[in-house]
Amino acid sequence: MSAETRAFLGVEASLNGRRWIGPGIEVERQAEFMRQQTGLPMAVCQTLARRGVPAHEAQAFLEPQLRDLLPDPQKLKDMEAAAARFLLAVKQRQRIAIFADYDVDGGTSAALLVDWLRQMGRQATLYVPDRIDEGYGPNEAAMASLAADHDLIVCVDCGTLSHEPIAAAKAADVVVLDHHLGGETLPDAVAVVNPNRQDEDGALAHLCAAGVVFLMLVEANRQMRAEGAKGPDLMAMLDLVALGTVADVAPLIGVNRALVRQGLKVMARRDRPGIVALSDVSRMEQAPNSYALGFMLGPRVNAGGRIGKADLGARLLSTDNAAEARAMAERLDELNTERRDIENAVRAAALEQAEDRGLDLPLVWAAGEGWHPGVVGIVASRLKEATNRPAIVIGFDGDIGKGSGRSVSGVDLGASIQRLASEGLLVKGGGHKMAAGLTVERDKLEPAMKRLCELLAKQGAGDAGPADLKLDGVLMPGAATIELIEQIEKAGPFGASAAAPRYVFPDVEIRFAKRVGESHLKISFTDGLGARIDAICFGAFDTPLGERLSNHGGARFHLAGRLEINSWGGRQQVQLRLEDASPAEALG
Repeated sequence: MSAETRAFLGVEASLNGRRWIGPGIEVERQAEFMRQQTGLPMAVCQTLARRGVPAHEAQAFLEPQLRDLLPDPQKLKDMEAAAARFLLAVKQRQRIAIFADYDVDGGTSAALLVDWLRQMGRQATLYVPDRIDEGYGPNEAAMASLAADHDLIVCVDCGTLSHEPIAAAKAADVVVLDHHLGGETLPDAVAVVNPNRQDEDGALAHLCAAGVVFLMLVEANRQMRAEGAKGPDLMAMLDLVALGTVADVAPLIGVNRALVRQGLKVMARRDRPGIVALSDVSRMEQAPNSYALGFMLGPRVNAGGRIGKADLGARLLSTDNAAEARAMAERLDELNTERRDIENAVRAAALEQAEDRGLDLPLVWAAGEGWHPGVVGIVASRLKEATNRPAIVIGFDGDIGKGSGRSVSGVDLGASIQRLASEGLLVKGGGHKMAAGLTVERDKLEPAMKRLCELLAKQGAGDAGPADLKLDGVLMPGAATIELIEQIEKAGPFGASAAAPRYVFPDVEIRFAKRVGESHLKISFTDGLGARIDAICFGAFDTPLGERLSNHGGARFHLAGRLEINSWGGRQQVQLRLEDASPAEALG
């Protein structure tokens, strides 16, 4: 058995039933060579080697510069025309409407445009469709209504497949700024800017809609400079781009990595009332990072589109009024709590159904009557995380089901969903590599899911063991310092296609264990050599970890998770976000 396939530390089945997989021999060799060449800590070198960064590029990778990575906006088709039409509307004081998707990417995209226009002394009408009554993307009634009262409609995070709705906007020009997979033809708009158009080369396919909108504003500012005018400060808007990129699970590679990194610095200045209010209701004590954006801020912005008023998130991000921002953030926080309760009920039913069907197929899916369409995407994400498989969750209302899917790295779910729609198995469907939406008739559900399973299998879905837990190496408690974590974070930000490193603390003793809230576990542990580390395991008592570690009886364990800096009351300390554990006798 090779080192790549041998269970790490001999752990074939952890307390969560997972097989631990350590770094391959080649990654270890590259990491050791990088350590010798650069003098960087081994943990940092392991992270960079796993990302495929060669030793001679290590220092540059750790300090990405947006000016070096930002592409020429005109590399995207229709970009020049889109910016020119947008500027014409501004110069001539034409009436502008923004049609935005109801998720974080749509909200941040809309807020970018609203902010830019406000600084230019202009306003725009914001329109966000209701998820249940109108569904995703432009619809004919809404577009016709907007066209009657506006000269320009800018569709953000939607519109690429909206041929009929855009045709219905006869009285207005339409510009589409999107990133969802395009079809064989494009709608009849002034411009369709989308890195995932079929006639694009795919070099910028990782951009989310907020990234596309940002590039359009870069091009608009450039066209203004060519005429001797000056546009708003775009660097100050990168907090919105960062939030949209992370929350939409866009790959944190290339320019996305630089956009998010710089955006986090802008966010830390606390200049934008909506994000400040959102951070405060989220009780975000630490400096903003990708985890906070993806799991604290993002879900709250999304809550309005999921179960409340669809435009609430976009309006929060767009406002320049602190009191208004506080009120909207508090409402979104309430809606997020309601969303969690709805999600928990659907998740339990979906998981039971998926388990009955089997969790080792290339696709994990579940469908139920009356499941709220606002939470099916989150539940699909939970199924994906639990099984390491693409997942689809569908809620039916009568004979029509609306569903959402989430994929794993390397498996293009959006293209497969689009294929199903073209084959007539779906009423409609689309998305991008990591996420997709669909509408299906009840009598076509089983054949559609069977066909999707076949398509995903051809891409390698299901090849990885559902219980495999990838680990980057071993750390001793004494080596886990704030300084080391800060150096590791320079290899970030971490997120989609750039997973945060996960380490094992081997053969440690638990000194303290306490249940926190309903299902979380807080512990501290030591290797007996003086260093002691606190750890938090969210949802521990929903898994075997909670009971076993809280009733450890003096046994020693290997503990696996991700390192972070816990800021509380002005103090900083090392904390392990615990994900798995195994009895120490598993050491081989």
